[in-house]
Amino acid sequence: VQLQASGGGLVQAGGSLRLSCSASGRTFSNYYMAWFRQAPGKERDFVAAINWSSGNTYYADSVKGRFTISRDNAKNTLYLQMNSLKLEDTAVYYCAADQSYGLGVNDYEYDYWGQGTQVTVSS
Repeated sequence: VQLQASGGGLVQAGGSLRLSCSASGRTFSNYYMAWFRQAPGKERDFVAAINWSSGNTYYADSVKGRFTISRDNAKNTLYLQMNSLKLEDTAVYYCAADQSYGLGVNDYEYDYWGQGTQVTVSS
């Protein structure tokens, strides 16, 4: 499984960004996909997860109502639409995939990781 994250950048507080994660190497119908983020000097934190097959989702409280995780089956691509961005959303964002743990919120529950994309929110 190969995951390639993209779409990060510099955005002002209150703005929006959409991250993409291109997935290849498997059929992902039995996979759970997620976004995590890691701010400087902090641990990697869960952001959102999706069941690739059913579309069921789960969000961290800190992003609920602002971020939306989705997937495009035809393009084998995972998305994270981020609206109303805050300074504290600044981090490197990673996409991840796994078959086993369901909508896991811990990074050890995911076997496959993308390389990360930087999101910087400025005031």
